[in-house]
Amino acid sequence: MTAPATEKGKTIDAVWSGTWVADRLGVRLEGASGDPGAPRLDELLGLALRRNPKRAHLLVSNVLGKHVPQSPQAVYAAGHGLGERVRALLDASGEDPATAVVLGYAETATGLGHCVADGLGSAPYLHSTRRPVPGLAAAGGFEESHSHATSHLLLPEDPQLLAGSGPLVLVDDEFSTGNTVLNTIRDLHSRNPRTHYVVVALVDVRSPADRERLAAFAAEIGARVDLLALASGTVHLPEGVLARGQALVAEYEQQSADAAGVAGGAGAAGGAAGSAASRPGAGAAVRVPLDWPAVLPDGGRHGFMPAHRILLEASLPRLTGQLADALGPEPGRVLVLGSEELMYAPLRLARALEESGAAREVRFSTTTRSPVLAVDDPGYAIRTRLVFPAHDAPADGPGDRYAYNVAGAGFDTVVAVVDSHGDTAALHAPDGLLARLAPHAGRVLLAVVPARRPAGAAVPATPATAPVTAADRQEPTMPEPLRGPAFSSYAPEDVGWLLQDLSGVALEAPTEEREEAIQAGGAHYAESLPVEYQPSPQYQELYRDALAGSAARIARAVGTVTETVLAERSPSPVLVSLARAGTPVGVLMRRWATARHGLDLPHYAVSIVRGRGIDANALRWLAARHDPADVVFVDGWTGKGAITRELAAALRAYREQEGPGAAEFDGDVVVLADPGSCVSTYGTREDFLIPSACLNSTVSGLVSRTVLRDDLVGPGDFHGAKFYRELAGADVSADFVDTVAARFDEVADTVAADVKELLAADRTPTWEGWAAVERISEEYGIHDVNLVKPGVGETTRVLLRRVPWKILARRGAGADLAHVRLLAEQRGVPVEEVDGLPYTCVGLIHPRYTRGATGADGKAVASK
Repeated sequence: MTAPATEKGKTIDAVWSGTWVADRLGVRLEGASGDPGAPRLDELLGLALRRNPKRAHLLVSNVLGKHVPQSPQAVYAAGHGLGERVRALLDASGEDPATAVVLGYAETATGLGHCVADGLGSAPYLHSTRRPVPGLAAAGGFEESHSHATSHLLLPEDPQLLAGSGPLVLVDDEFSTGNTVLNTIRDLHSRNPRTHYVVVALVDVRSPADRERLAAFAAEIGARVDLLALASGTVHLPEGVLARGQALVAEYEQQSADAAGVAGGAGAAGGAAGSAASRPGAGAAVRVPLDWPAVLPDGGRHGFMPAHRILLEASLPRLTGQLADALGPEPGRVLVLGSEELMYAPLRLARALEESGAAREVRFSTTTRSPVLAVDDPGYAIRTRLVFPAHDAPADGPGDRYAYNVAGAGFDTVVAVVDSHGDTAALHAPDGLLARLAPHAGRVLLAVVPARRPAGAAVPATPATAPVTAADRQEPTMPEPLRGPAFSSYAPEDVGWLLQDLSGVALEAPTEEREEAIQAGGAHYAESLPVEYQPSPQYQELYRDALAGSAARIARAVGTVTETVLAERSPSPVLVSLARAGTPVGVLMRRWATARHGLDLPHYAVSIVRGRGIDANALRWLAARHDPADVVFVDGWTGKGAITRELAAALRAYREQEGPGAAEFDGDVVVLADPGSCVSTYGTREDFLIPSACLNSTVSGLVSRTVLRDDLVGPGDFHGAKFYRELAGADVSADFVDTVAARFDEVADTVAADVKELLAADRTPTWEGWAAVERISEEYGIHDVNLVKPGVGETTRVLLRRVPWKILARRGAGADLAHVRLLAEQRGVPVEEVDGLPYTCVGLIHPRYTRGATGADGKAVASK
C-alpha cells in the first residue's frame, strides 16, 4: 500500500499509490528543488478521492499513521525529526527551546504534534479537540475551512499554558493553503501576542499566492513566522478536476453500494473491502488489562507537560509487557489501531512493542472521521475501508467513522486502543468497530486508557457505577416558566419561558461598541443586548406587505414540519423552541396541532448561546416534568448550521456532566426553513422571507435575545432575557401568529402531499450551506465563517443587530429582499448583486471592524 510489500520474504517493488488518481484526473505532484537529502513528495504521499465540495483529491500520508498502516518507528521518527529541526532553529535564533509551546491539530496531527514536542525536548504540548468538556473554559477556538469537520477547541487544563511569550509551534500534517494556521494565529495572537511562530508540517504544498499571504499576515501582526516541512512542492490540478473528481467518486460509490447490496455501502467494508479476504468465525474482542497511571494524560487534549513525558517513559516498559503478555508467544502480524484524536498513546505502545521484538511485525494506524473513497488498486492509497458508527460521543453528532487499509491486509492480531470516553456500547455493538475488525484478523484485543478529566471540569455527583438520581445531584428548586402577560405578550398557553426576567437591568449597548468588543474577544455577544431597532413607517409597511404575501407559504411550511414531527418523532411531542427566533414557529406549530388534531401540546422556550451551549438548568427542568424522548427542539431557520451543531454538542456535554442516568434528549432540531441543508426535519429547504425575521422583539412576544453573564446568571439560574413592556404599542406578535394560522385550512391538502413526499425522501443533511459559507469567506478575504451570515433571516439579523460590511444578493431576487434593501440603504451598506448564490442573500460582517474603518472596497464599515 505504501512501503514495498513482501511476499515469502522477498521484496516487491511497490507501485506509487497515486497513479490511479493521477492517470484519471491528471493530478501531479512536483517536488521543490532544494535539499537533496529531503524525501520526495511521492515517497511521503499517495492520492485518493473523497466527497468534498472544495477539494475532491486527498493527499494521503505514508508516515502519519492515520490512513495507512505504517511502522510505528517510521511514524514517530518523522515527527521527532521535525521537532529536532525546530530546536535547532530556536537555538540558532538565540531562543530557549524550553520556553516554546507546541500546538497540534485535531484529528490528524494530534500524534504528529506530540512527536514534534518530544523532538523539541522539554516543551509542553496541547492539541485542539472537537470534544467539549463541561466546566472547562476554552482558551481559544478556530475553524478549519477545508475540512468536513471544522470546529476546533483549545481546552488546556492550565489556563496559562498559552499565555507565555515564548515561541508557539503549530503542527499539522500538511500545509496546503495556510488558512487553518492563519485562523489559529489570528485567534491566539489577539488574546496573547507573541513575536515568533513556527509552523511545522510533513509536507508544504502551498501555492505562491498562499506563501505571499502568510508573509503579508506575519508583517501585519509584526511577528516572525517560520515554516518547516519534511518535503515541499506543488500539487498541479488541471482545470475541471473538482467536478471530474466528484463524478468519479459518485460512480465508484454506486458501484461499491451495488456490490455490497446496501445503499451507500453502510456497514460494508466500503469500496474494495467487500471482496477482501476475511476470517469467518473470529471471536469477540478480548480486553487487555492495561495499568495506565491515573495521573498520566492519555494525550495532549488538555496539555501534556514535561513531567508527564518523564512518567510515560518510565511506564512504557511495564505497559508494553502487559500488552505482550496479552498477545501471547506468537501474535504474528500485529496492527495497533488508535481512535480518532487518540493517536499518541497507541503510537508509543506500538513503537515500544515493535522495539521489544514481541511480534513478527507491528504496524500502526488510527480510525478517522474523514470519508474517503476506497479502490482496490495498487496505485491507489486507500485500498479498503471499514465503516462503523461513532462511539466516542463526538462533538458534531452521531455518524460514520472509518478504518482504512485494515481489511484484507493480512493482520493476525488487531489491538484497538481507545480512551475510556470512547469505551461505549456503540464500540461493542454488532455494527461497531470491534465487530467490523473481527472478520479481518485472527483476533481482536481492546486496550482502554483512562480519559483525562482535567481540573475544573464538571464531575458526576456519584460514582460512575451507581445510577445518578435527582436527589444525588441536590439540584436547587427551579422556578416555573414565565408566561404572558406578566412576561411576554403571548397568551399564557402559547409558551412558557424557561428564563429569568432581567427587565430591570440595563443591558443595551450601541451596536458599534458591541461589535468592537465581540470581535476583539473582550466580550461575548450574549453578555449584552443591542439597542432594539425601531422600524420606520416605511419599514413597517414593508413588513405588512411581506406578511400578507407569504402567510400561506409560511402556513404550508408550519403544517409540513408539524405533521412530520407527529409522524416521525412523537404523537404527543413537547415543543421546546430556541429563543427567540424559534418561539414564533413553536407557537404556530402548537396552533396547527390544535387546529388539525385537537392536541394541546406543551411549548417552552429555552436559551441557547453559540459557544456556550444550551441552558442546562432548563434541560433539568424539562427532564423532571416530561419524557425527554418526546422533547422536540424548534428553531426558525438554518443559515450555515452553527446553532444546529451547538445544540448537538451542548446535549452531549449535558449528558457528560450529568453522568450515568442522564436524560437523553434528541438533538435533531426541527426548523421552518432549512436552506443550509443542516437538518432532516423541516418545512421547506427554500430560502425565503419569513416575516418574523424582519423584526426583533415586537414579533417575538416583546422578549429580548437571551443573556448569559456570570454576574447575572448563577449556577442554579435559568439564562436571562428582558420583557420590553414599553414597546407594546408596536407589538405585532399575536397578529403575526393569527395571520398565518388563518391560512391553515387552505393549505391542508398541499401539506398532506408535501408530507407524503418528504417521508419517502432522503432528507440526510448535506451541509451544503456550510460549504457555501466557507467558499464565500475565502472569496471575500474574511477567513472567518462566523462573520458570514447566510439566508434572508440571518442577513436581516446582521442589519438589525451587527455592523455589516456588505450584503450579497442573488441577482434577480425580488420581494423577499425588499426589507433587506431598505435596511441596507438606511445603514449605508452596499448591496452587491451576484450570480450563482445558493442563498437569496448573505450578510457579511467585516473581520477587522473598528468604528470609522473602511472595507476593502473603500466603503465605510461602521453604520451611519
